[in-house]
Amino acid sequence: MQTIQGPKTLQEAIVYFSNPENCFNALLAIRWPDGVIPCPVCGCSEHYFLKTRQIWKCKACKKQFSVKVGTIFEASPLPLSKWLPAMWMLANCKNGISSYELHRGIGVCQKTAWFMLQRIRLAMKDGSFEKLGGHIEVDETYIGGKARNMHKDKKPGQRGMVGKASVMGFVDRSSGEVRTFHVSETDRYSMESMVFENVDQGSWLYSDQHGSYRFLNAWYRHETVDHAVEYVRDMVVHTNTLENYWSLLKRTLRGTYVSVEPFHLFRYLDEQSFRYNERKVKDADRFQTVMSQVSGRRLTYNQLTGKLQPGQ
Repeated sequence: MQTIQGPKTLQEAIVYFSNPENCFNALLAIRWPDGVIPCPVCGCSEHYFLKTRQIWKCKACKKQFSVKVGTIFEASPLPLSKWLPAMWMLANCKNGISSYELHRGIGVCQKTAWFMLQRIRLAMKDGSFEKLGGHIEVDETYIGGKARNMHKDKKPGQRGMVGKASVMGFVDRSSGEVRTFHVSETDRYSMESMVFENVDQGSWLYSDQHGSYRFLNAWYRHETVDHAVEYVRDMVVHTNTLENYWSLLKRTLRGTYVSVEPFHLFRYLDEQSFRYNERKVKDADRFQTVMSQVSGRRLTYNQLTGKLQPGQ
Protein backbone atom coordinates (compact mmCIF):
# COMPACT_ATOMS: atom_id res chain seq x y z
CA MET A 1 0.00 0.00 0.00
CA GLN A 2 1.34 3.42 -1.00
CA THR A 3 1.65 5.79 1.97
CA ILE A 4 1.41 9.53 1.50
CA GLN A 5 2.46 12.29 3.84
CA GLY A 6 -0.82 13.74 5.01
CA PRO A 7 -2.98 14.64 7.99
CA LYS A 8 -2.90 12.78 11.29
CA THR A 9 -6.11 14.08 12.92
CA LEU A 10 -9.62 15.01 11.79
CA GLN A 11 -8.88 18.72 12.16
CA GLU A 12 -5.77 18.40 10.01
CA ALA A 13 -7.68 16.28 7.48
CA ILE A 14 -10.38 18.90 6.99
CA VAL A 15 -7.80 21.64 6.44
CA TYR A 16 -5.53 19.50 4.26
CA PHE A 17 -8.26 18.14 1.98
CA SER A 18 -9.87 21.56 1.55
CA ASN A 19 -7.14 22.04 -1.07
CA PRO A 20 -8.22 20.27 -4.31
CA GLU A 21 -4.58 19.78 -5.29
CA ASN A 22 -3.90 17.79 -2.12
CA CYS A 23 -6.96 15.61 -2.78
CA PHE A 24 -5.88 14.95 -6.35
CA ASN A 25 -2.31 14.07 -5.37
CA ALA A 26 -3.48 11.80 -2.53
CA LEU A 27 -5.71 9.71 -4.80
CA LEU A 28 -3.15 9.76 -7.60
CA ALA A 29 -0.44 8.35 -5.28
CA ILE A 30 -2.77 5.58 -4.11
CA ARG A 31 -4.02 4.55 -7.57
CA TRP A 32 -0.81 4.72 -9.62
CA PRO A 33 2.17 4.72 -7.24
CA ASP A 34 4.59 3.78 -10.04
CA GLY A 35 3.57 6.79 -12.14
CA VAL A 36 2.24 4.68 -15.04
CA ILE A 37 -1.33 5.79 -15.77
CA PRO A 38 -3.15 3.43 -18.19
CA CYS A 39 -6.20 4.51 -20.13
CA PRO A 40 -9.28 2.74 -18.68
CA VAL A 41 -10.67 2.24 -22.21
CA CYS A 42 -7.75 0.93 -24.27
CA GLY A 43 -4.96 0.50 -21.71
CA CYS A 44 -2.55 2.83 -23.48
CA SER A 45 -0.20 4.71 -21.13
CA GLU A 46 0.52 7.58 -23.52
CA HIS A 47 -1.72 10.59 -22.98
CA TYR A 48 -2.00 14.33 -22.57
CA PHE A 49 -2.66 15.85 -19.14
CA LEU A 50 -5.07 18.79 -19.07
CA LYS A 51 -3.89 20.57 -15.95
CA THR A 52 -6.73 23.09 -15.75
CA ARG A 53 -9.30 20.26 -15.53
CA GLN A 54 -7.00 17.64 -13.95
CA ILE A 55 -7.94 15.00 -16.53
CA TRP A 56 -6.05 12.94 -19.08
CA LYS A 57 -6.71 12.49 -22.80
CA CYS A 58 -5.50 9.24 -24.30
CA LYS A 59 -3.35 9.59 -27.43
CA ALA A 60 -4.60 6.27 -28.82
CA CYS A 61 -8.37 6.30 -28.39
CA LYS A 62 -8.79 10.05 -27.69
CA LYS A 63 -10.95 9.30 -24.65
CA GLN A 64 -10.76 11.52 -21.57
CA PHE A 65 -10.62 10.17 -18.03
CA SER A 66 -10.03 11.44 -14.53
CA VAL A 67 -8.48 10.04 -11.37
CA LYS A 68 -11.99 9.07 -10.21
CA VAL A 69 -12.59 6.58 -13.04
CA GLY A 70 -12.72 2.99 -11.83
CA THR A 71 -13.21 3.94 -8.17
CA ILE A 72 -16.10 4.42 -5.79
CA PHE A 73 -15.96 8.13 -6.74
CA GLU A 74 -16.69 7.53 -10.43
CA ALA A 75 -19.45 9.66 -11.97
CA SER A 76 -19.84 11.65 -8.76
CA PRO A 77 -20.17 15.42 -9.29
CA LEU A 78 -18.94 16.02 -5.74
CA PRO A 79 -15.33 17.16 -5.37
CA LEU A 80 -12.79 15.01 -3.54
CA SER A 81 -12.61 17.77 -0.94
CA LYS A 82 -15.98 16.48 0.31
CA TRP A 83 -15.38 12.78 -0.31
CA LEU A 84 -12.11 12.42 1.59
CA PRO A 85 -13.19 14.08 4.88
CA ALA A 86 -16.35 11.92 4.76
CA MET A 87 -14.17 8.82 4.33
CA TRP A 88 -11.95 9.91 7.24
CA MET A 89 -14.96 10.32 9.56
CA LEU A 90 -16.59 6.99 8.68
CA ALA A 91 -13.32 5.09 8.99
CA ASN A 92 -12.41 6.57 12.37
CA CYS A 93 -15.67 7.26 14.24
CA LYS A 94 -16.03 4.25 16.53
CA ASN A 95 -19.84 4.17 16.30
CA GLY A 96 -20.09 5.33 12.71
CA ILE A 97 -21.63 8.51 11.34
CA SER A 98 -25.22 8.94 10.21
CA SER A 99 -26.21 10.38 6.84
CA TYR A 100 -27.92 13.30 8.59
CA GLU A 101 -24.77 14.16 10.50
CA LEU A 102 -22.69 13.94 7.34
CA HIS A 103 -25.10 16.08 5.33
CA ARG A 104 -24.89 18.82 7.95
CA GLY A 105 -21.13 18.48 8.28
CA ILE A 106 -20.04 18.72 4.62
CA GLY A 107 -22.98 20.58 3.10
CA VAL A 108 -24.74 18.00 0.91
CA CYS A 109 -28.33 16.78 1.01
CA GLN A 110 -29.15 13.78 3.21
CA LYS A 111 -29.86 11.48 0.26
CA THR A 112 -26.46 12.27 -1.24
CA ALA A 113 -24.76 11.73 2.13
CA TRP A 114 -26.43 8.31 2.46
CA PHE A 115 -25.27 7.33 -1.04
CA MET A 116 -21.73 8.49 -0.23
CA LEU A 117 -21.60 6.44 2.96
CA GLN A 118 -22.77 3.30 1.18
CA ARG A 119 -20.06 3.70 -1.44
CA ILE A 120 -17.41 4.20 1.22
CA ARG A 121 -18.63 1.05 3.00
CA LEU A 122 -17.98 -0.83 -0.24
CA ALA A 123 -14.34 0.27 -0.01
CA MET A 124 -14.24 -1.07 3.56
CA LYS A 125 -15.26 -4.55 2.46
CA ASP A 126 -12.63 -7.22 3.12
CA GLY A 127 -11.97 -9.22 -0.03
CA SER A 128 -9.89 -11.93 1.64
CA PHE A 129 -10.61 -15.55 0.72
CA GLU A 130 -8.13 -17.03 3.21
CA LYS A 131 -9.63 -19.28 5.85
CA LEU A 132 -9.23 -18.68 9.54
CA GLY A 133 -7.25 -21.17 11.59
CA GLY A 134 -6.14 -21.85 15.14
CA HIS A 135 -8.60 -20.99 17.91
CA ILE A 136 -11.83 -19.68 16.39
CA GLU A 137 -15.05 -18.53 18.04
CA VAL A 138 -18.31 -18.81 16.13
CA ASP A 139 -21.63 -17.34 17.19
CA GLU A 140 -24.83 -15.89 15.84
CA THR A 141 -26.99 -12.93 16.79
CA TYR A 142 -30.22 -11.35 15.65
CA ILE A 143 -30.73 -7.76 14.50
CA GLY A 144 -34.12 -6.11 14.73
CA GLY A 145 -36.56 -4.19 16.89
CA LYS A 146 -38.36 -5.50 19.93
CA ALA A 147 -41.92 -6.70 19.40
CA ARG A 148 -43.28 -4.41 22.12
CA ASN A 149 -41.96 -1.38 20.22
CA MET A 150 -43.51 -2.35 16.88
CA HIS A 151 -46.58 -0.77 15.29
CA LYS A 152 -49.74 -2.70 16.03
CA ASP A 153 -50.05 -3.68 12.35
CA LYS A 154 -46.67 -5.46 12.52
CA LYS A 155 -46.77 -6.77 16.07
CA PRO A 156 -49.08 -9.85 15.69
CA GLY A 157 -47.00 -13.01 15.42
CA GLN A 158 -43.69 -11.23 16.11
CA ARG A 159 -42.18 -13.19 18.98
CA GLY A 160 -38.64 -13.93 20.00
CA MET A 161 -36.39 -13.94 16.94
CA VAL A 162 -39.22 -13.93 14.38
CA GLY A 163 -38.95 -10.98 12.03
CA LYS A 164 -35.30 -10.29 12.86
CA ALA A 165 -32.25 -10.54 10.62
CA SER A 166 -29.75 -13.30 11.42
CA VAL A 167 -26.03 -12.51 11.56
CA MET A 168 -23.27 -15.09 11.89
CA GLY A 169 -19.75 -14.23 13.00
CA PHE A 170 -16.26 -15.66 13.43
CA VAL A 171 -13.32 -14.31 15.38
CA ASP A 172 -9.72 -15.50 15.35
CA ARG A 173 -8.38 -15.24 18.88
CA SER A 174 -4.73 -14.99 17.82
CA SER A 175 -5.05 -12.25 15.19
CA GLY A 176 -8.23 -10.64 16.51
CA GLU A 177 -9.78 -10.70 13.03
CA VAL A 178 -13.57 -10.80 12.91
CA ARG A 179 -15.82 -11.79 10.01
CA THR A 180 -19.57 -11.32 9.94
CA PHE A 181 -22.25 -12.36 7.47
CA HIS A 182 -25.95 -11.72 7.07
CA VAL A 183 -27.49 -15.20 6.73
CA SER A 184 -31.02 -15.95 5.63
CA GLU A 185 -31.34 -19.16 7.68
CA THR A 186 -29.79 -20.52 10.88
CA ASP A 187 -30.42 -24.18 10.14
CA ARG A 188 -27.69 -26.81 10.34
CA TYR A 189 -26.81 -26.95 6.63
CA SER A 190 -26.61 -23.17 6.17
CA MET A 191 -24.43 -22.58 9.21
CA GLU A 192 -22.20 -25.61 8.65
CA SER A 193 -21.47 -24.44 5.11
CA MET A 194 -20.47 -21.02 6.45
CA VAL A 195 -18.08 -22.66 8.92
CA PHE A 196 -16.52 -24.81 6.16
CA GLU A 197 -16.04 -21.74 3.94
CA ASN A 198 -14.32 -19.65 6.60
CA VAL A 199 -12.47 -21.99 8.99
CA ASP A 200 -9.73 -24.53 8.25
CA GLN A 201 -10.68 -28.06 9.19
CA GLY A 202 -8.83 -29.31 12.24
CA SER A 203 -8.95 -25.90 13.98
CA TRP A 204 -10.20 -25.39 17.52
CA LEU A 205 -13.79 -24.17 17.31
CA TYR A 206 -15.73 -22.67 20.23
CA SER A 207 -19.46 -22.06 20.15
CA ASP A 208 -22.59 -22.06 22.27
CA GLN A 209 -24.95 -25.04 22.20
CA HIS A 210 -26.93 -23.95 19.17
CA GLY A 211 -28.23 -27.10 17.47
CA SER A 212 -26.75 -26.15 14.09
CA TYR A 213 -23.21 -26.68 15.44
CA ARG A 214 -23.94 -30.12 16.86
CA PHE A 215 -22.18 -32.21 14.21
CA LEU A 216 -19.02 -30.16 13.69
CA ASN A 217 -16.95 -32.53 15.83
CA ALA A 218 -16.25 -34.64 12.75
CA TRP A 219 -14.17 -31.87 11.15
CA TYR A 220 -13.09 -29.60 14.01
CA ARG A 221 -11.92 -29.81 17.61
CA HIS A 222 -15.22 -28.42 18.73
CA GLU A 223 -15.99 -27.27 22.28
CA THR A 224 -19.30 -25.77 23.42
CA VAL A 225 -20.43 -23.73 26.40
CA ASP A 226 -23.97 -23.83 27.79
CA HIS A 227 -24.99 -20.23 28.46
CA ALA A 228 -27.85 -21.41 30.65
CA VAL A 229 -25.22 -22.69 33.10
CA GLU A 230 -21.99 -20.77 32.50
CA TYR A 231 -20.29 -18.37 30.12
CA VAL A 232 -16.69 -19.60 30.49
CA ARG A 233 -15.32 -23.09 31.10
CA ASP A 234 -11.71 -23.71 32.04
CA MET A 235 -10.87 -20.11 31.03
CA VAL A 236 -10.75 -21.27 27.39
CA VAL A 237 -14.16 -22.45 26.22
CA HIS A 238 -16.27 -19.33 25.62
CA THR A 239 -17.60 -16.98 22.94
CA ASN A 240 -17.05 -13.79 24.94
CA THR A 241 -14.89 -12.15 22.27
CA LEU A 242 -17.72 -12.35 19.77
CA GLU A 243 -20.27 -11.33 22.40
CA ASN A 244 -18.20 -8.18 22.95
CA TYR A 245 -18.21 -7.53 19.21
CA TRP A 246 -21.99 -8.00 19.01
CA SER A 247 -22.42 -5.33 21.69
CA LEU A 248 -20.30 -2.89 19.66
CA LEU A 249 -22.24 -3.69 16.49
CA LYS A 250 -25.66 -3.27 18.08
CA ARG A 251 -24.61 -0.07 19.84
CA THR A 252 -23.69 1.34 16.44
CA LEU A 253 -26.88 0.18 14.72
CA ARG A 254 -29.22 1.33 17.48
CA GLY A 255 -27.44 4.48 18.55
CA THR A 256 -26.22 5.90 15.23
CA TYR A 257 -28.24 4.34 12.43
CA VAL A 258 -31.41 3.61 14.46
CA SER A 259 -33.01 1.50 11.72
CA VAL A 260 -31.26 -0.58 9.05
CA GLU A 261 -33.08 -2.43 6.30
CA PRO A 262 -32.07 -6.12 6.01
CA PHE A 263 -31.37 -5.46 2.31
CA HIS A 264 -28.46 -3.18 3.31
CA LEU A 265 -27.39 -4.88 6.54
CA PHE A 266 -24.30 -6.55 5.04
CA ARG A 267 -22.85 -3.11 4.23
CA TYR A 268 -23.07 -2.02 7.86
CA LEU A 269 -21.50 -5.32 8.92
CA ASP A 270 -18.57 -4.62 6.56
CA GLU A 271 -18.16 -1.17 8.08
CA GLN A 272 -18.10 -2.36 11.69
CA SER A 273 -15.85 -5.33 10.89
CA PHE A 274 -13.35 -3.05 9.17
CA ARG A 275 -13.08 -0.67 12.12
CA TYR A 276 -12.78 -3.57 14.56
CA ASN A 277 -10.06 -5.30 12.56
CA GLU A 278 -8.15 -2.02 12.20
CA ARG A 279 -8.68 -0.93 15.81
CA LYS A 280 -5.00 -1.11 16.77
CA VAL A 281 -3.72 1.27 14.09
CA LYS A 282 -3.73 5.06 14.02
CA ASP A 283 -6.48 7.09 12.37
CA ALA A 284 -4.26 8.13 9.47
CA ASP A 285 -3.29 4.51 8.73
CA ARG A 286 -6.91 3.38 8.90
CA PHE A 287 -7.83 6.09 6.41
CA GLN A 288 -4.98 5.04 4.13
CA THR A 289 -6.27 1.46 4.16
CA VAL A 290 -9.72 2.57 2.97
CA MET A 291 -8.12 4.79 0.32
CA SER A 292 -6.10 1.84 -0.97
CA GLN A 293 -9.33 -0.11 -1.58
CA VAL A 294 -11.37 2.42 -3.56
CA SER A 295 -10.25 1.14 -6.98
CA GLY A 296 -12.29 -1.43 -8.88
CA ARG A 297 -15.34 -1.01 -6.66
CA ARG A 298 -18.13 0.85 -8.42
CA LEU A 299 -21.59 1.15 -6.92
CA THR A 300 -24.41 2.91 -8.78
CA TYR A 301 -27.59 4.20 -7.19
CA ASN A 302 -29.71 1.71 -9.12
CA GLN A 303 -27.59 -1.17 -7.84
CA LEU A 304 -27.78 0.21 -4.31
CA THR A 305 -31.57 0.47 -4.34
CA GLY A 306 -32.08 -2.90 -6.03
CA LYS A 307 -33.30 -1.50 -9.35
CA LEU A 308 -30.27 -2.91 -11.14
CA GLN A 309 -28.26 -5.97 -10.18
CA PRO A 310 -24.43 -5.77 -10.10
CA GLY A 311 -22.98 -6.61 -13.52
CA GLN A 312 -26.01 -5.34 -15.45
